[in-house]
Amino acid sequence: MADGNTAAKRNADLPVRIASAVVMVLVAGSALWIGGPLWTLFVSLIALGVLWEWRGLVRGFQISALRRIGWLAGGFLYIGIAALMMAALRLLPFEPAHVILIALMLAVIGTDVGAYFAGRTFGGPKIAPAISPSKTWSGLFGGMIGAGLGLVLGSFATEGFADLGIKLAVGPIIAVVAQTGDFFESWMKRRAGVKDSGRLIPGHGGLFDRVDGLLAVMFAVGLVALGDLALTVFMQGSLLPSPQ
Repeated sequence: MADGNTAAKRNADLPVRIASAVVMVLVAGSALWIGGPLWTLFVSLIALGVLWEWRGLVRGFQISALRRIGWLAGGFLYIGIAALMMAALRLLPFEPAHVILIALMLAVIGTDVGAYFAGRTFGGPKIAPAISPSKTWSGLFGGMIGAGLGLVLGSFATEGFADLGIKLAVGPIIAVVAQTGDFFESWMKRRAGVKDSGRLIPGHGGLFDRVDGLLAVMFAVGLVALGDLALTVFMQGSLLPSPQ
């Protein structure tokens, strides 16, 4: 009976969830299309909202004040690096930069869509039922396929089907990173004893609930970019002629 009530509630909320999703896509897509200061403002507002929800979750942790400060600092870095990459990839002057951003966003969306339909269709063993009871291994594999297709679709406008195999191979990596971000946020909510990170979006919860996977992917991209920059600086420094 409980399962039936849960399913009925989900079906009743479906129109609200779809309407909210359409509004989110339109707002985010418009800001991304226009770019410039509007995109920077949009990303900044989303980042501040997620950071606020992160603060709310951490307040529910049964930890010391010092560890709570550490969690808040970690959230600032995690969300800040991801937001910086999202803003930078749209604002960089060369065209492929924002194509990469679009491709990554479509890969994350493909992960969610593929995981949802594969999980509902095939079901099967859960990945980590203590953290997220609805996530299945079949859903993860479906998300990997969806991420690969999203990556191909996102870069089709400039590259066509060039490097198709590489994109399909990178897609599963993006899916795993996105799902890790999803699990991490679910773990934070369980530790805080709440169902959603917030109530801002009807039928969807909070901002953190909607961008958890994208945050993880953009954070990983940021770490790779910072690592590449550090390596470049190191190599250039080591190649400089020694002073006479």
